[in-house]
Amino acid sequence: MNIICLVKQVPDTEAKIKVKPEIKDIDREGLNMVLNPYDEFAVEEALKIKEAKGGSVVVITMGQKKAEDAVRTALAMGADRAIRLDGAEFDGADSYSTAKALAEAVKKEAFDLVLCGKNATDDDASQVGVLAAEMLGIACVNVVTKLEIGDGSFKATREIEGGSETVEGSLPALITATKGLNEPRYPSLPGIMKAKKKELKPVTVGDLGLDAGAAGAAGAKTDLAALTPPPERAAGKKFEGDPAEIVPQVVKLLREEAKVI
Repeated sequence: MNIICLVKQVPDTEAKIKVKPEIKDIDREGLNMVLNPYDEFAVEEALKIKEAKGGSVVVITMGQKKAEDAVRTALAMGADRAIRLDGAEFDGADSYSTAKALAEAVKKEAFDLVLCGKNATDDDASQVGVLAAEMLGIACVNVVTKLEIGDGSFKATREIEGGSETVEGSLPALITATKGLNEPRYPSLPGIMKAKKKELKPVTVGDLGLDAGAAGAAGAKTDLAALTPPPERAAGKKFEGDPAEIVPQVVKLLREEAKVI
């Protein structure tokens, strides 16, 4: 069973994010970057399948040299090798051009199953996985909480409003993972040491046979018009005094200002 995991490096969810509107991006200086939490579920599921059925797990990411940190985390968890799409041509990619590049990288590999997180916690687009599946011409099941792999087949369960839905199909397929699918393991010290020696291959646009005009910002289908921080939260109101006098004031504010009643 040859499994490919598509992963992304994102800011730590505990980090304080500052926006730089002038460049339509966040301030990445000194920002702690980690493996996308939803991709951790995908990597863990890939490793569980490999342990049960044998095979290999290959991790693919797109980004500059710094993105290797997230890939090393997946390698330390137990993935066999990794590929990083490298080069300025990939900069400024949107969901479409990201999926295009990743799909081209997947096509260079022998695979039975592709796994990735349902979304990345930075842009929260939830598009790359399903777009890549369409470009690969394979089945896709999104937001999966349970996955069973048979002989050339899969059974995936996902939560829907009011219940759950089970989808069955044949491999190859692409599955996007969400919380509840598993509990990702922590990389062990031996795993971290082994990860330093595992193959992490940089791959260029030329290596993929991808036209530079289809990569990064040049191949994007969307344009980010602006990126601004949210407005600062207004100061709270404090009421003191007799409850009989305060309650009418609170009700009035809830109705006229907060508009929640």
